[in-house]
Amino acid sequence: MKEFELKYGCNPNQKPSKIFMKDGSELPIEILSGKPGYINFLDAFNSWQLVKEIKAALGAPAAASFKHVSPTSAAIGTPLPEKLKRACFVDDVEGLDDSPLACAYARARGTDRLSSFGDWIALSDICDVTTAKLIKREVSDGIIAPGYDDEALKILKEKKKGNYNIVKIDPDYVPNPIENKDVYGITFEQGRNNFKIDEALLSNIVTQNKNLPDSAKKDLIIALITLKYTQSNSVCYAVDGQAIGVGAGQQSRIHCTRLAGSKADIWHLRQSDKVLSLPFLPTVKRPDRDNVIDIYISDDDEDVLADGIWQKFFSEKPEPFTKAEQKEYLAGISGVSVGSDAFFPFDDNIERASRSGVSYVAQPGGSIRDDIVIDTCNKKGMVMAFTGMRLFHH
Repeated sequence: MKEFELKYGCNPNQKPSKIFMKDGSELPIEILSGKPGYINFLDAFNSWQLVKEIKAALGAPAAASFKHVSPTSAAIGTPLPEKLKRACFVDDVEGLDDSPLACAYARARGTDRLSSFGDWIALSDICDVTTAKLIKREVSDGIIAPGYDDEALKILKEKKKGNYNIVKIDPDYVPNPIENKDVYGITFEQGRNNFKIDEALLSNIVTQNKNLPDSAKKDLIIALITLKYTQSNSVCYAVDGQAIGVGAGQQSRIHCTRLAGSKADIWHLRQSDKVLSLPFLPTVKRPDRDNVIDIYISDDDEDVLADGIWQKFFSEKPEPFTKAEQKEYLAGISGVSVGSDAFFPFDDNIERASRSGVSYVAQPGGSIRDDIVIDTCNKKGMVMAFTGMRLFHH
């Protein structure tokens, strides 16, 4: 297949639309089901690069959940603790612990479930049956992977009445090192961002505390590779082999840090006993539970706790999760890593990150206020590495 006609571009009025190879060669993909659209393919090709690079860097199966050309999360395949399984609604998935790939997607999908509703999925490895069963029960637009087990493909083809978008990509495909993009009829050309992110990038530790454990190196690598494929400006929090908060596409870096930090906080709070013990009615489905939990944790908790409303969701009225209780819970969090796609221009980013349990930082450095940022990290006992490499993505 040398080209594939799309229904339309970003919007229904943007016609005609297609994907093709400029040199006339075969596309490196097969469409096994459905008819993916323009934005679907933007998600597919960006997310595939992300999981491919994470696997190459860490040697473990990886998965990503994408929406509107930015990841909601990415993760490697390690078993989930019991509380995290419950928070991700996967504690009932048979054989989950035996499938690293399914664990990777359970983590990625479970990070920011509101944002992942209707996601595009990328898998670094051949999709197995357990992963397919997990995907089948979630609301998703499509998937890209290097292959599918026969039974897994059969399961996925049952989604959306047989119209689920399933793309197979050649894992050996190497794109042209020069890429082009047209804006307003003007062609831009640049070299592809083939910069390799690995442990060597974390060697320039500029803080007094230089104790960067292997677990933090892994998390920082995941955060930085995630940022490489996130709309800039962007900041990413990561822990335990997964991104837990992505702040994408903000003009101000502190807003990225706050947005990603708030998402990371929600990820932690969802695992609290107070949230896990919410007495949901059995008729309340997972997407509705996600919405209710998000409101329950927010300042608008009366929207689900007020008389006449809580009865729609719960068998009995829950006690509020007060801000004081949430603050106390989050104060016990530590060991989180944070990466930034460009330098932190002010130490307010470090102050905010510390409130979400951040102990390890990776950023390019190069600000005229680097000394202030380093000093704040030192006061908080953080470890910070300067990577020397900006990771803007547009």
